[in-house]
Amino acid sequence: MGFLDQIFGKKESEDQAPNLWHNITSDKDLNDAVAESYHRKVLIFKHSTRCFISKTVLKNFEKEIRDSHQDYAYYLLDLLAHRAISDTIASRFDVVHQSPQLIVLENGKVVHSASHQGISLD
Repeated sequence: MGFLDQIFGKKESEDQAPNLWHNITSDKDLNDAVAESYHRKVLIFKHSTRCFISKTVLKNFEKEIRDSHQDYAYYLLDLLAHRAISDTIASRFDVVHQSPQLIVLENGKVVHSASHQGISLD
């Protein structure tokens, strides 16, 4: 384990991300998430990969996901790589951009959003 891993912890959430998350990298991915929200709740996590707070919140949220049995679809948006999609989400769903941010979709509409320490499966 490297020195920084000892201080900040191993990046388990990033190692397990493929098992938990559908990545949003295009408008098609966003449209797929919206379509899926008609079958089950969709949770979109907007994450800044350079922000320590965002990384910490994501790691804690992923632990909640692993400990839960909820039938939700989990989507992850890398804000730095896909800022235009984040802007699309903000305007399409009339949600003010924040980071980190969790947006819950049901039947194509936002039913809840939270940011920073307010992000939780509850």
